Amino acid sequence: MARLFGTDGVRGLVGRDITASLALRLAAAAARELEAERGLGYGHATDLGGVRDHRPEPTDEPTRLRAIVGVDSRVSGDMLAAACAAGLASAGVDVVQAGVLPTPGLAYLTKHAGFDLGVMISASHNPYHDNGIKFFSSSGYKLPDAVEDRIETRLDEDWEPAVGDAVGVTTIDHGLVEGYIDFLVATAGQGLEGMRVVLDCANGAAYHVAPEVFRRLGAEVVSLAVQPSGVNINSGVGSTHPERLQRAVVGLEADAGFAFDGDADRCLAVDASGELVDGDKIMGILATALQRRGQLAHNTLVLTVMSNLGLFKALAAAGIETVKTGVGDRYVLEEMLRGGYVLGGEQSGHVIQARFATTGDGTLTAVQLACEVRASHESLAALAGQFPQFPQVLINVPNVDKARAATDPAVLAAVAEAEAELGDTGRVLLRASGTEPLVRIMVEAATSPEADAVAGKLATVVARQLAL
Repeated sequence: MARLFGTDGVRGLVGRDITASLALRLAAAAARELEAERGLGYGHATDLGGVRDHRPEPTDEPTRLRAIVGVDSRVSGDMLAAACAAGLASAGVDVVQAGVLPTPGLAYLTKHAGFDLGVMISASHNPYHDNGIKFFSSSGYKLPDAVEDRIETRLDEDWEPAVGDAVGVTTIDHGLVEGYIDFLVATAGQGLEGMRVVLDCANGAAYHVAPEVFRRLGAEVVSLAVQPSGVNINSGVGSTHPERLQRAVVGLEADAGFAFDGDADRCLAVDASGELVDGDKIMGILATALQRRGQLAHNTLVLTVMSNLGLFKALAAAGIETVKTGVGDRYVLEEMLRGGYVLGGEQSGHVIQARFATTGDGTLTAVQLACEVRASHESLAALAGQFPQFPQVLINVPNVDKARAATDPAVLAAVAEAEAELGDTGRVLLRASGTEPLVRIMVEAATSPEADAVAGKLATVVARQLAL
């Protein structure tokens, strides 16, 4: 049987893969696992930064576990949040419903407002008909694979629900998000007066938070996609569709634009000329700024294998080390924690800034990038221009035996030939899809025609050799 949890929680089509029944059972199973792991504790922060503290007064009596539940703006969010709250309460956990807020806001509040468990209802950049459930520990981090596996094994176990006054109490506190906004503002360290920014909030979880943060920092703010209807999240807007933002930045003569995804854990930027500034360039800008201030731990940036070769070369020229991980912000974070690094992320705009946060945070990324533009007295285009990118071609080869991609002699020979042809002016990456019967081919080269030609030859070999 396939593992229920993916690399970012449980996700799928609402009504088929993700149901209220599953949400209730998952939440109850998580509560039982948390009770078994009671050592998680309540507080890891001494300064709540204006966040209302939901921890009870100290007592000699055993205290009940507490959970916070947040949602993005999908129409199914309230249903699934109610089901999760019911599952938690049935297992004796007190629940606070925090309403619509970004995933990183839920992670922040779980840690800094003293909750034992955070539950986020979101499917990130997926269309509205999908949704998902992800859990955060009291330290604000996503649960490790091993804990998720134990929760999954508890789904069908026999257990006794809480009875009488042992049933958890559910309350609503939509004001909690204000503490998260205060935190984001405090990370800036300077105002943004005189800067005009355009924010594309994807009709998602950042629709209130991001504009409010930039307004409090003094920026002139133009907001796009800030009218969530429940079904328009990510629909032609946000970080997966930045075209509207690019036009708006140019038309409004703005200094910069920022696009978030549905749950606002990723951010892409747009410079004044309308050019897209992806996660690679954002990380390059932030890394060199931290290096200049002596704050880049171990002088190292953590990236995935999908980051552009141009970024690696530019960082090397600047004397910055890099560590590569597999694709997924989970793996980036694991490496950052292992090595004590403070900055890492993905080309897609997941940027983890460990000095401030436990997960990727799109609004935080936008704030820090805007502050660097202001502090450097340079334009965003000038800063991004320090990280030229090699032409990159991505091809998906479907209907193949992806399990043999790493072992087939003919495929391996074709890859070796391509790498020899490119030399140090390009690279090749073959990846088996985690969910579909296909192999992804990525080729970078000095010119687009060369990248196209190499990728095309590899795709032909993969399709022929690995055909089902």
